Amino acid sequence: AYLTVSIEPLPPVVVGDAVTLKCNFKTDGKMREIVWYRVTDGGTIKQKIFTFDAMFSTNFSQMENYRKREDLVYQSTVRLPEVRISDNGPYECHVGIYDRATREKVVLASGNVFLNVMAPPTSISVLAADTPAPFSRYQAQNFTLVCVVSGGKPAPLVYFKRDGEPIEATPLPEPPAGASSWAPRNLLHRDLDDTKVPKSLAADGELGMGNPFPTADPPRGLAAERDSVTESIPETVVSREFPRWVHMAEPIYYFRHTHAPVSDGTVEARATLTWTLNPQIDNEALFSCEVKHPALSMPMQSEVTLVAPKGPKITMTPTRARVGDTVRILVQGFQNEVFPEPLFTWTRVGSRLLDGSAEHDGKELVLERVPAELNGSMYRCTAQNPLGSTDTHTRLIVFENPNIPRGPEDSNGSLPGHCGFRFVLAFTLTVILELT
Repeated sequence: AYLTVSIEPLPPVVVGDAVTLKCNFKTDGKMREIVWYRVTDGGTIKQKIFTFDAMFSTNFSQMENYRKREDLVYQSTVRLPEVRISDNGPYECHVGIYDRATREKVVLASGNVFLNVMAPPTSISVLAADTPAPFSRYQAQNFTLVCVVSGGKPAPLVYFKRDGEPIEATPLPEPPAGASSWAPRNLLHRDLDDTKVPKSLAADGELGMGNPFPTADPPRGLAAERDSVTESIPETVVSREFPRWVHMAEPIYYFRHTHAPVSDGTVEARATLTWTLNPQIDNEALFSCEVKHPALSMPMQSEVTLVAPKGPKITMTPTRARVGDTVRILVQGFQNEVFPEPLFTWTRVGSRLLDGSAEHDGKELVLERVPAELNGSMYRCTAQNPLGSTDTHTRLIVFENPNIPRGPEDSNGSLPGHCGFRFVLAFTLTVILELT
């Protein structure tokens, strides 16, 4: 007896599609059985998904929700109504017939096919690396956008655009094995001259001594502190800082693309775009990350606009603070959409904060049980991202609290405790005299 088995090859399919596996065979013997297997774990495990047993004239499926249709002479088919990523992998069709010479002997033959299941990406997002980050007026700094694409199989093709135009970037090598993060080195170096250094540093000759440029925050603008203020509660004064250096050439972009497998069979792709930031031309620039994938009919994209913080909105509660109250000063937002996330720093003009610290990080500044001495104090909130910095000032007005004694002395300048003692002593002497 002869027996030949073959399975028709399948093109890649997308999650959710219906797929039919077809097993063709030819024989001049009598049918014994047909068994379909799903092969897993690199071929070490074979799971039955369909069986036909001619001896008992029965057929049944071991795979739930799978529909079947068999032609016992020429073809056997197994239909998968809605494929999942877990269905990806090899399948085998085993056919057995009785030998024509003897019914005790069974002739076996098999065929195999690989089912390639694709999945389109489910999410895409663009982030800024190392945020929140400060703004520097005196030194150029690198900036990195990170595009994260999840849920795709196979790995998608990711690329960046600026203002709708594709970016030609220099590819960077893959990170070393086992590296959990990658920090770009300085891509551009500029020597500082006297026009880019605070006068106090240039006069002292600190840079001439070979000392590195200080990494502390640059001095804040003083224009806001010289402005006249009113007694409106609260009041804000805004100042902007701009870089004091310019690029003489177009930016050079560096690109790196990596992907990592996920336990569900999909791939997480990460693409990074790094360049030397120039706030004067990059502010309000539109960057988009686009993804091409064989399971997508059109590219998938996510976009962000680089914007420096502008017009902070600050609220103070309570609006009429009294001695002993807990005052909260909060940045509620800006007049524009800000990207990347700003870094907020609070300081008290001319003094330290109530807890004795020089500054406080965060969107909110909390002053516990404010004393009367804070009346009229000015607080500065610096909101900054790599594209720019904004200073906002607000004045704290503290009113008297009638529920709290004014102090240890009364209006006559005498101590109230001594007054009470003299009154008790005089009353006691009067009672003694009357009794005698």
